[in-house]
Amino acid sequence: MKTKIRHLFTITTISMICNFALAGSGIDSSGAPRATAEEALIKHWREPELNQRFMDIPELEKAYISASPENLNDGIAVGNLSSRLGDNAAIVKLAKEIAEEKHGQLDSLLIAHQGELLFESYYRRGRIDLSHPQSSATKSYTSLAVGRAIQLGYLSMADLDKPVISFLKDLDHARLADGAGKVTLRHALTMTTGITISEEQWQQINDNPEKLKGQQEVQVILETSQPISDDTQVFKYGTGPQLIMQVLDAVVPGSAQNFIKTELLDKLGIHNYSWKNAASGLPESGWKASITSRDMLKFGLLFSNKGKWQEQQLISAAYLSDATRRHIFTGDDDIYGGGKDVSRQGYGYYFWGTDLHHNGKHYPSASAQGGGGMYILHVKELNLVVVVTAHHRDQTTQQMIAERILPAFVAS
Repeated sequence: MKTKIRHLFTITTISMICNFALAGSGIDSSGAPRATAEEALIKHWREPELNQRFMDIPELEKAYISASPENLNDGIAVGNLSSRLGDNAAIVKLAKEIAEEKHGQLDSLLIAHQGELLFESYYRRGRIDLSHPQSSATKSYTSLAVGRAIQLGYLSMADLDKPVISFLKDLDHARLADGAGKVTLRHALTMTTGITISEEQWQQINDNPEKLKGQQEVQVILETSQPISDDTQVFKYGTGPQLIMQVLDAVVPGSAQNFIKTELLDKLGIHNYSWKNAASGLPESGWKASITSRDMLKFGLLFSNKGKWQEQQLISAAYLSDATRRHIFTGDDDIYGGGKDVSRQGYGYYFWGTDLHHNGKHYPSASAQGGGGMYILHVKELNLVVVVTAHHRDQTTQQMIAERILPAFVAS
């Protein structure tokens, strides 16, 4: 009993010292920042001419950091960073550097370990209850919708090797490019469709949205493409997500939009979000979703729990394992947010993978990533999930995680 009391006293003392230090550091630890009524109406991105730009939102007067996050009864278990690590000084120091813009223009940083949210911080345009644009992390959520469809039996793992066009009954196959039947769901999920369309042709397609309604979107794409062959089916970031959304819409009851809402977002308790539709009338598959940082963490916890959420198998475990492994290695020349301790970049089903290095050892990671600096990064070996939102591409977030966050949890 004395040992337990002494341990509790030590944890409490460390927490009090941390909060005292933060009080005079330009960091607010009194309560997570929340959006005002006016801020809640602000949309983060403008989209003139399909070009996203960040819209101004008032910046926080002080950064917020908590090593003992608030329990919001939102399905996320919370804990205390000090009790887990014994010393949270390294993470707090990192948070202060983020507040000073030494690691890019981050809006939030959340850390979960062993299924518990232990650290939560907001900077600049971050708010605990304000949804943040996800950019290409939307692709990962589209992938998870496929995993949900497989879990419910609307698709199977074997279906991943079937042609996309076999699921779409409204297509005129006679007008499709040679080799269109070679494009499987797996090709679409790994960005290896082999579809070849020039920038000028893409512009013409996008300039005529009235021709893209429903499955006509796929008809136009596969008509416009050059012939598809084994030689063209190599990794090329871009075309693929819209094909997957079309198949999802074709196989699930009702619509893809309703399915995503009721069978994915609602199941996770995600209600504060925006997910816009494409010209086809279906949900955008590659961008234009917006959710809160805490809701991003829910997806990360879903990864770490093999597709389970609150004891329910939400995503097929087999699919999730396949989706988050590296099917293709894309090389180390241009790792988004990378650095000296990040290598072996690869791609799964709209998930990126890298190895994070520490003390001579490599820790494989899988992540949802979005332009502007959005990450949900999972290190399976450490049962570690890191969520970051930002609003500028000039960042080295994966290197920051490898160098500054990973070491704190390696020995914990």
